[in-house]
Amino acid sequence: MRFSIIVVCLNAGEKLYSTLDSILKQTNKDYEVVIKDGLSTDDSVSKLQSKLLDGTLGELVPSSKDSSQDKLKERIHIYSEKDKSIYDAMNQAVRYAEGEYYIFLNCGDLFASETVLEDMAKAMDKEADIYYGDMIRSGCDQVIASYPEITDFVCYRNIPCHQVCFYSKKMFEERGYDLSFPIRADYEHFLWCKYEKKASFAYTGTVVCIYEGNGFSETKDNEKAALLEHKTITNRYLGKKCILYRFIMIITLQKLRKKMAESKAWAGLYQKLKGFIYGKRKA
Repeated sequence: MRFSIIVVCLNAGEKLYSTLDSILKQTNKDYEVVIKDGLSTDDSVSKLQSKLLDGTLGELVPSSKDSSQDKLKERIHIYSEKDKSIYDAMNQAVRYAEGEYYIFLNCGDLFASETVLEDMAKAMDKEADIYYGDMIRSGCDQVIASYPEITDFVCYRNIPCHQVCFYSKKMFEERGYDLSFPIRADYEHFLWCKYEKKASFAYTGTVVCIYEGNGFSETKDNEKAALLEHKTITNRYLGKKCILYRFIMIITLQKLRKKMAESKAWAGLYQKLKGFIYGKRKA
């Protein structure tokens, strides 16, 4: 099996169904869906399980009507068990995954088109450990292009989010997400892959997902803690280079640029300027 699409949830409601609907629309069918539920109490998962078993999943997930019941039952795997956090849930899900490459979608995130898996499969010709692409941030309607090379500065500043990354399963064989970083564990794991596992990366240019935004690490309550974790992680993997990178971020008005990138009014112009500066293709 080529792909394991991992979705963790806890009382996600309709967002779970919309994400699953996006997945089942994929033209490339060489995948499984691993849904890891943290014992939801809103009936979203129990309803999904019931509809999957009795053959009426199409009432919740319209695209499922295009697949036979046997195929749906083979493809969709639901596991419910208590977890300590979103990253603990992702670690649990990995233990059930059987694909060659893993991608993690949060409830509310969508594949950007029906051919994402097909396009990624075609691009996987370099035997890279991590393939990645671009995203569209919901509400901005602009492609946010990832950097074509994963340099030290990119690792400090802005790595691709996990919703656009396809991880080789061997990136999780030795260890999963470090739960001592409750907010930035995905960031720490990415840097661990690069600096400890010496992972190889391949940028594909594929627009992978429509990212809902306002994720766990982006909430106002977690903002301060996220910054502290970022400092700890970058000091661990980048050392003294962080001093230079912090200075560069200040003099290049990083906070203003972040607001522009997330603004519907300014995002288009910002991405064009970014593409011009970094020599990226226009998406």
